This record gives sequence, C-alpha cells and structure tokens, in this order.
Amino acid sequence: MSNDRRMPALTPCAGRCSTVFGDQVCRGCRRFNHEVIQWNTYTAEQQSAVWKRLDAQLDQILITMLPCADLQKVEQFILSKRVRLLPEASHGRKLYHALKLCEKNRYFAEESGLGLTAQQVQPLWQEFERRILALAQASYELAWLRADGISQHLLSVLAEDE
Repeated sequence: MSNDRRMPALTPCAGRCSTVFGDQVCRGCRRFNHEVIQWNTYTAEQQSAVWKRLDAQLDQILITMLPCADLQKVEQFILSKRVRLLPEASHGRKLYHALKLCEKNRYFAEESGLGLTAQQVQPLWQEFERRILALAQASYELAWLRADGISQHLLSVLAEDE
C-alpha cells in the first residue's frame, strides 16, 4: 500500500459535466469537449493555456457583475473554506469560487466579501451561468471557425501547388 498523500492535481472540473450528453462546451467547467476528454494527457503548458482562457472569461463576466466585491475579503473567505486555487488564479476565478460557495449556501453571502445579500445570490448566479456559458460557446465557435479557415487555406495552397 502506498503512503503517497499528495493532493490530486487541480482541474477545472465542476463535477457537472455535460459533454457526456454531446455538448461541445461543458456546462460545468466550460472547457471544450476535447479538452475535457484529453485533460489528463495535456502538458502543463497546454493545461495552463486552458486555465488562462477560462480565467479570462471569468474576469470578463464576474468583475463587472460584482463591482462591490472586496477582493481581500473574498480571498480570506475562500481560504477559510479550504478552496484550492492555482497561485496564478485570476480575480474572476476567486470571485467565481466565492459565488459558487454562496450559491450552495446563500447564508455565506454576508461573510463572502462579494457585497451581496443572501437574496441576491441565486438570481446573480443564474445570470452568471447564462452569460459565462454564452461566452464559452462563442469562444468555441470562434476557435472552430479559425481552425476551419486555416484548414481551408491550407487546402487551397496545396491545390495551387499541384
């Protein structure tokens, strides 16, 4: 029996994967379906690129949705709840984890540093989910269009060379 007590590697997984139902973008973590499937085979650099895209999306949505948040209080709150974060986690990532904790227990709202009341948590969470999924899906479609455009360009270059 192994005495290895290391913590498992951090993953964006939110435990509500929808890619198994055919979604191109996971409704839980908002990774693309191929990223979910291949995550454990990715290099540290590949994983970091995914984390950065996801964090940028959280920054774009949550920083504007939570203008009264006190980031120092948010950081203390998520640390007190033993949330594990990458050292380079963005402000939006920290806000996300605090909001997620409050969504599970709205009575955390007052201590979270988010500047919300318990009654504001659920409607804000629902609006966040709507916006972040729309942004993630748009990001996927843009990546798909870019890849398709590159492939079409390469095919035309190859056809010209013949």
